[in-house]
Amino acid sequence: MQKGILILSILFGLHLGFAQNSEVLADNYFKRGEFKKALIIYEELNKEKPYSYNYIFKLVETHQQLEQYDEAEHILVQRLEKRRNPTIVIELGYNYQLKGSLDLANKYYEEAISYINENPNYIYSVAKKFEDHSLLDQAIRVYNKGKELTPDKDFSIQLARIYGDQGDVEKMFSNYIEYVAYRPNYLNNIKRAISDFISENSDNENNIFLRRLLLKKLQQEPNPYWYEMLSWLYVQEKAYSKSFIQEKALYKRNPVSLDRIIELAVTAHNDNDDDTAKDIFNYIIETTQDASTALTAHQYILEIDTNNATSTKELDAIDEKYSMLFDEFGKSELTIPLQLAYGKFLAFYKKDTQSATAFLRQSMKLNISEFQEAEVKLLLADILVLQEKFNEALIFYSQIQMNLKNSTISQEARFKVAKTSYYKGDFDWAESQLKILKASTSQLIANDALDLKLLISDNKFEDSTQTALKYYAKADLLAFQNRTDEAISLLDKILKEHSTESIVDQALFQQAKLFEKKKQYEKAEVNYQRIISDYSEDILADDAYYYLAELYNTQLAKPEEAKQLYEKIIFEHEDSIYFIESRKKFRMLRGDSIN
Repeated sequence: MQKGILILSILFGLHLGFAQNSEVLADNYFKRGEFKKALIIYEELNKEKPYSYNYIFKLVETHQQLEQYDEAEHILVQRLEKRRNPTIVIELGYNYQLKGSLDLANKYYEEAISYINENPNYIYSVAKKFEDHSLLDQAIRVYNKGKELTPDKDFSIQLARIYGDQGDVEKMFSNYIEYVAYRPNYLNNIKRAISDFISENSDNENNIFLRRLLLKKLQQEPNPYWYEMLSWLYVQEKAYSKSFIQEKALYKRNPVSLDRIIELAVTAHNDNDDDTAKDIFNYIIETTQDASTALTAHQYILEIDTNNATSTKELDAIDEKYSMLFDEFGKSELTIPLQLAYGKFLAFYKKDTQSATAFLRQSMKLNISEFQEAEVKLLLADILVLQEKFNEALIFYSQIQMNLKNSTISQEARFKVAKTSYYKGDFDWAESQLKILKASTSQLIANDALDLKLLISDNKFEDSTQTALKYYAKADLLAFQNRTDEAISLLDKILKEHSTESIVDQALFQQAKLFEKKKQYEKAEVNYQRIISDYSEDILADDAYYYLAELYNTQLAKPEEAKQLYEKIIFEHEDSIYFIESRKKFRMLRGDSIN
C-alpha cells in the first residue's frame, strides 16, 4: 500500500513539475513576442486545469495579441455561462474595447462594478483587473465605492498610486496623507513615494500642495507624524530653520531623544547653512542631559566658527573656547574627538604645528584604544606632512598599517603613504601603493586612489624630468598646507611653461577649485570654460561641465547657462557620476512639477 502511495506521489510530482516548466516556457515565448508558440502551450495547460483563472487570462491575452478577438470572446463567454465572475466580465468588456465596441465594453464594465454592491469582497480583484488594463477611472470608482461599502478598510494607498499615474498630484498627495493617518508606521514609505513629486524649490506647485495639506492636518489634528512629515518637506526644500521649528514641536511633545534634531543640525551644517546649524547645536547644548551629546554639539559649533574665522582675534577666541571645554569635560578617551579637532585647529588654522604636535603626543599617553591611538597618529602624520617632514610622517602612517591591518583607517594610512610619496616626487612608489588601494573596501578611498594613480600614470612619461608633474604635486601640497595663493601661482607656471603637455587640463581644474575657495568665481569660470572648449574629449570634461553648472546655479546667478550644462551631462555623459544629480537639477531649473 505504502509503495503504491509513493509511486503516485512521484507521478504527481513529475506531472506538477512538467506543468510548471510548460508555464515558464509559455511565459518566455509570450515575453519574446512568439505568441503562436505560447498559445499552443497555454491551450494545453487550460485543458488540464479548465477552472484556473490564471490560464484563462493568459490564453485570452495571447489571442488578443494575435488580434484573434472572436476566439478570446468565445473562451470568455463559455466561462461566464458556468459562473458570472466580475473579473471575467471586465475581460470580456476589454475584449470588446479592443474590437472597437466601446458602448458594449462600458456595459460590461458597469456590470462588473455592480457586483461589488452584492459582494464587497470583489473590490480588490475588480479594481486590480481594471488597473491591469489601464482603466484607471473605473478602478478609482471601485475603490471609492469600497470606501462607502467597507468603512473599516482603507483604499487610499491604491487611489494615491492611480492618481499619481494620472498626474493628478493633489489628489495623490491627499490620499497618501489619508493613508498616513490610517497607518502612521508607513510614514517613511510614503515619504519615499512622494519624494519623486517634489523639488528643492519651495515655490514648486507640488510642494505648495503638500505643504497646504500638512498645515491643514496640523490644525485639525496635531499628531506627531504631521510635524515629522512637514519637517521632512522643509528639509527637501533646504529650509532647515523651518524644519527645526517642527522638530522642536515634536521633541516637546515627546522629549525622549534628540537624535532627529542632531541629524537635522548635521544636515544643515553639511549643506553650508551654518547659521541654522549653530542655532540647532546651541539648542541641543541647552536641552541635553548627556555630556557626550553636548560635547559633540560644542565641537560642531567650533568647527563652524573655525571655518568662518577671518582674523587672528577670532581664532584666539576659538582657542579659548577649546580650553574652556577641556576644563569642563577633561582630557580622556571620552574627549578624543575634541582633542583631534583641537590638534587640527592648532596646526591648520593657527599655523602652530609645534603646539599641535606637543598636544597630540600628550593625547597618546592617555588610556585610549588602539583605534583611537591610530586616529591620533594619523593626524600627527598629517601635521608632519604639513611641515614637509615626509619621512617622519611615513613612519606613523606605516605603524597604523601594521597595527590595524585591513581596517578602513589602515587603508586611509596607505593612501596617505602614497600621497606623501607623490608630494616627495617618488611617483613609482606612490603608484605601487595606489594599485593596491583600487580594491579598497572604502569606495571613497578607492576612488581617490584611482584618480591619483591616473594622474601619475598619464603624466609621468611625457617628460623624462617629470617637471610638470613635480610642479603639480608641489601645488597640491601647497593647497593642503592652506597656502592657496602660492598653489595658484605654481599652477600658473605649469599653464605657461608646459602648455603643450597633457597635465594642463588637470592644472586648470585644480586651479579653478582653488579660485572657488577664494571666492574668485569669475576666474574659476574662465578655467572651466577653457577645459570645455579645449579638452572636451578628455576625462575631466564632465567634471568641468558640472562644476561650472554649479557655479552658475549657486554663485553667479546664471540659471539658464546652468540648465544648458546640466543638459549636456544628461545627453552626452550618461555614464558620468554627476548624471543623476544633473538630471535632478536640470528638471528643477526647467520648472518640472514632477522630478
